[in-house]
Amino acid sequence: MLQIGSAIVSLDIIEKHFCCDLSACRGACCVFGESGAPLEDDEVSVLQDVYPKVKPYMTDAGIEVVEKHGVFNIDLDNEIVTPLVGNSEDCAFAVSENGISSCAIEKAFLNGDISFRKPVSCHLYPVRVTKYEDFEAVNFHNWSICKEALELGKKNDTPLYVFLKEPLVRKFGSQWYEQLLEVIHSFI
Repeated sequence: MLQIGSAIVSLDIIEKHFCCDLSACRGACCVFGESGAPLEDDEVSVLQDVYPKVKPYMTDAGIEVVEKHGVFNIDLDNEIVTPLVGNSEDCAFAVSENGISSCAIEKAFLNGDISFRKPVSCHLYPVRVTKYEDFEAVNFHNWSICKEALELGKKNDTPLYVFLKEPLVRKFGSQWYEQLLEVIHSFI
């Protein structure tokens, strides 16, 4: 473990190689899991604000859930998460094209309709950040759906922290990321 600011970073973040392989996983992280995507406290109001511009990209089932229950839910761990569709594991914001799941929020962002890309927990995946009273734990979530992404990362020699530079900077800031690089380079 490494400490960068108030974050405790797993060595997996440095040692693992990773590169999403949507042709293999088909965007499974959007439609499988125990609950919706974790949301930061401030992301709830952002989702409420951008929802009208995200709605055209959503499925009818996702729209129905959001309009009935709102843009977030509280899961069994008492965490704020995106809502799920019915009894499925599909995020209400998940959409599918050509058998590959993706995010309606991100589609609206990529089309220039909104300035919010998607929940930072989704942007960071397969890294999960767990908040504690005095620190945040930054860990790699080892899930079988990402097996091919680990293989592709090794093949392309893409360290996880490099693949996730943009979301790590988004979450922790560019100064934090530079400190992470300094620590990594001191090991190499």
